[in-house]
Amino acid sequence: MLKRIDVSDLELGMFVHKLEGNWFRHPFWKSRFVLDDAATLATLQESSVPAVIIDTMRGLDLRPTPSNRAADRAAPNPRGGILAPGARRAARMARQPETAQTDLRSTRPTPMVREFGNAARVADRSRKVINQVFLEARLGKAIKASVVEPVVEDIFASVQRNPHAFNGLMRCKRENEFIYRHGLAVSALMISLGRQMKLPPEEIRHAGMTGLMLDIGVMQLPVDLTAYGGDFRRVDERIFAEHVRLGADLLDAGGIPDPVITACLEHHERLDGSGYPQQLEGDAISRLGRMAGICDTYDWLVNDSIEGTGLDPASSVAQLGLLTGCFDAEILRHFSDTVGIYPVGSVVLLSSGRLAMVVGQEDHDPLHPQVRTFWSAETRRPVAPIDIALASCFGEDRIEGTADPSDHGCDNFVDLRERLFAAACREG
Repeated sequence: MLKRIDVSDLELGMFVHKLEGNWFRHPFWKSRFVLDDAATLATLQESSVPAVIIDTMRGLDLRPTPSNRAADRAAPNPRGGILAPGARRAARMARQPETAQTDLRSTRPTPMVREFGNAARVADRSRKVINQVFLEARLGKAIKASVVEPVVEDIFASVQRNPHAFNGLMRCKRENEFIYRHGLAVSALMISLGRQMKLPPEEIRHAGMTGLMLDIGVMQLPVDLTAYGGDFRRVDERIFAEHVRLGADLLDAGGIPDPVITACLEHHERLDGSGYPQQLEGDAISRLGRMAGICDTYDWLVNDSIEGTGLDPASSVAQLGLLTGCFDAEILRHFSDTVGIYPVGSVVLLSSGRLAMVVGQEDHDPLHPQVRTFWSAETRRPVAPIDIALASCFGEDRIEGTADPSDHGCDNFVDLRERLFAAACREG
């Protein structure tokens, strides 16, 4: 029997049939599962999911009250009988709280599939904080470093556990608010790039804070972002350029570290002097500022907009290299090493004639990532999704190059990409 309950009434051993609310708001890749660990229970109760539908035929019902306890002792099974003694014992054990929970500040290396779940929790928790920070910025309130630092620490820990999971999540799971997703994505990219460059820990944390805060001034612009679907890339360029100085003023009033303020002020500067607001050139731009310019531009390129789908991640890295004179060549090389030759979310054409999406990385072999097939270039029709570890498939298939799905008759790839990514995480 299906029953709607508040998330606060959830208990271990229940079978979640459906999570209410917008799919993009909840931190889970699947909506039907047995609630069998305390960490998942805590995550769900801390999320913005208003209520859930449980299936009492496949899991525990609400804890019985004194008036119905006797009638509830024999839990029904899907076939209408009662659970065997062993099953009842397992159900009782499932009610016992577990003491071990995932520590989102742990930096112990974690397999990519497992880290996707952690990254989703971090992103959900971080989005709530950044949402509030940007709201306060709209009201002209100073941004306090103490509010932002926990978000940076959570993202930093996720990147330490696995350098590709958080960025893969940002590429493939869309949110409605571009401005918040952009900040989280650039923060993770900056942290990953800082690690690749072997910067000191304090500078890496400054890099992460820069990513979060570099567009805070957008909230001070004299425009209504809802008219642009929340996507500030569509704001008139002359108006948009003012966000840099407005943001620096906000950050300066809140005790944000000076290197972060400087980098936020410089993230639209370019080495050849073609940027703004000061038309700085070369080494006059700080290292963090040069890093921010690359990470910010990359995320702009790969993100979808109302007008259409963003560039493929691999193509975006190549596009940055073509902007001669704009970006620091050495930092750009480190950035390419950071995201990989074929970043998560890239679409590639295999020698078998199938299109596949990159769903994982092999750090020891960046030319041969993990992919998931979804389309036939020959028949222009879907194919069975198969996960292939190209580094260990003994040459049975290989990458011929990147591909645009629309060139092969796949015109709904934005939605398909998210389903492929979710399935890969669920089945991995």
